Amino acid sequence: MKAQQPKRTSAPPRVLMLSWEFPPRIIGGLARHVSELSLALAKAGAEVEVITAHVAGTPAKEQIWPRGKGRAGSLVVRRAPPDPIHPLDFIASIHQLNFGLLQQFLGGERSFDIIHAHDWLVAQAAWTLKHGLGVPLVCTIHATEHGRQQGIHTPLQSYIHANEWLLTYESWRVICCSGFMAEEVKRVHATPAGKLRVIPNGIEAARLRISPREKENLAEFRGRWAAPEEKIVLFVGRMVREKGAHILIEAMPRVLSAWSKAKFVIVGGGWTGHLASRAAALGVRNRMLLPGFVSEEDLRRLYGVADAAVFPSLYEPFGIVALEAMAAGVPVVTSDIGGFREVVRPGETGIHTWANNPDSLAWGILEVLRNPEEAALRARRAMKEVKARFAWDKVADQALAVYREALNKPKRR
Repeated sequence: MKAQQPKRTSAPPRVLMLSWEFPPRIIGGLARHVSELSLALAKAGAEVEVITAHVAGTPAKEQIWPRGKGRAGSLVVRRAPPDPIHPLDFIASIHQLNFGLLQQFLGGERSFDIIHAHDWLVAQAAWTLKHGLGVPLVCTIHATEHGRQQGIHTPLQSYIHANEWLLTYESWRVICCSGFMAEEVKRVHATPAGKLRVIPNGIEAARLRISPREKENLAEFRGRWAAPEEKIVLFVGRMVREKGAHILIEAMPRVLSAWSKAKFVIVGGGWTGHLASRAAALGVRNRMLLPGFVSEEDLRRLYGVADAAVFPSLYEPFGIVALEAMAAGVPVVTSDIGGFREVVRPGETGIHTWANNPDSLAWGILEVLRNPEEAALRARRAMKEVKARFAWDKVADQALAVYREALNKPKRR
């Protein structure tokens, strides 16, 4: 592998970004984060190339930015080739992904000043490229296996944990989306505090706005989910334990006993059979809809018709879904853990409830339903705060500052 050219001192950085998901491959919040961050960096003048996983039906190389002449910066997305053989298991598929990322890199012609890797799934390719090219590596740790599982209990978890450690060890700077996450990485991976930088996730508020044409049909859309007299309580998230959808199911009877005209819409990919069974056992299955994964268009419209957005996570490094709801102007109710403490100000921009406590969650939901004027006031404050704190141009500036730190750091042998 050829060594890179000496880094440029005055020109904007050339960034190689590695991610296992990128739209249209959307598994969690990472895809949206990488796509919007990389675009914001390109608009700020950086030359960004994202190498990501193969997606059937999408081009192997795609020019995202610029969309016209006379604009600085660039964003190119390249996708790994499909797996040549069917992987034996999840870890085998991740190893094949990393080989695919390397293969796609070797097929390119550009050189880079810095590598930015997102999470452990690309760790093997990231540290290989760092040593092979002799350029600095920066990573973003979006969550840890220790945090998700409340400890390391199995060989698979231990393997993932070790890959996270490798990525943090090899990186010259480690970006975390919240102070909570930075403390967790420092604790579970013994990462030196001097390596850690906190940069919040951003949000593209325009993506969540309802167009005038959509507003005309919003009542009809709402009718697909609830009767006119019913309030819509919306949950958005993956159907995994850490996101707390089961806590919302337990809270439903408490809410309905005080506010019978409510419909609970639980949106997200993953297995929902256990949620439906528990709701049936509690006698509230007919008050709940489980549509699974929905399109971006339908999600935007759901935010537009929801009366409350509820996120009762048991583990939450940041809380991008809460940020989306805030940007869309929906009153939010969250648990009082992790990144939610830094994104939502209780009583000012949303309501905090005790984590893993259905009674507290029911109280928070009823506070919104019973006091719509106060809820609307909090929602308006939240929209203003999102624009002030979480715009992508501000996030990109902070990422560029971290890149400059890494590029100016004296090289070690």
